[in-house]
Amino acid sequence: MLINKPLTWTSFNVVKKIEIVLRKHYGLKKIKVGHAGTLDPLASGLLIVCTGKATKQVQFIQDQEKEYIAGMLIGKTTPSFDLETEYNQNYPTQHITKELVEKVIQTFIGESDQIPPVYSAKLYEGKRAYEYARKGQNIDLKSNKINISVLEVIAYEFPIVTLRIRCSKGTYIRSLLRDIGTCLESGACMISLERTAIGHYTLNNAITLEEFENKLALL
Repeated sequence: MLINKPLTWTSFNVVKKIEIVLRKHYGLKKIKVGHAGTLDPLASGLLIVCTGKATKQVQFIQDQEKEYIAGMLIGKTTPSFDLETEYNQNYPTQHITKELVEKVIQTFIGESDQIPPVYSAKLYEGKRAYEYARKGQNIDLKSNKINISVLEVIAYEFPIVTLRIRCSKGTYIRSLLRDIGTCLESGACMISLERTAIGHYTLNNAITLEEFENKLALL
């Protein structure tokens, strides 16, 4: 099922909601439900949910290339690289132009090593990285090999720049935008994120949770 995940919901919230609705509708005591590729609560867009035997396809689906539309605010940073935390620093922006942004982002296309944000669900010594971050503890996360095939400006309303990104599994868009800000000799953070595709599955074909419930009620 292609679900358009709403803002503030966790991916687990969506899976649990669908599980409850299916169990109630079909009178089941138990049903397998899983998702292919986590979306943070502050992100919206395509979440692929699998049920029953289809859960065996989760790994294959989440390994596919993904596409995102991301809003980048230039000139400010946060500890989490997004709006989960408060702004902590301002940077100069007078020198930044659309042409400079387009030139800099081209350097990120291709394969590279990326360090995950500390405010993430990345495992570190048996705990999620954000558990350490929220306690103010420093940890040394290892870099991941990522690949970006498309990175383009689709809207420029300075200091906000909207980007379209196609990337490999494991790419943290928050980290990418932070790194772009650094290369602009300024700072940047992510203020919005929408996943628009996973492999050949697209957001255009996704339905809301309300639409899912309504469709199920008609069966």
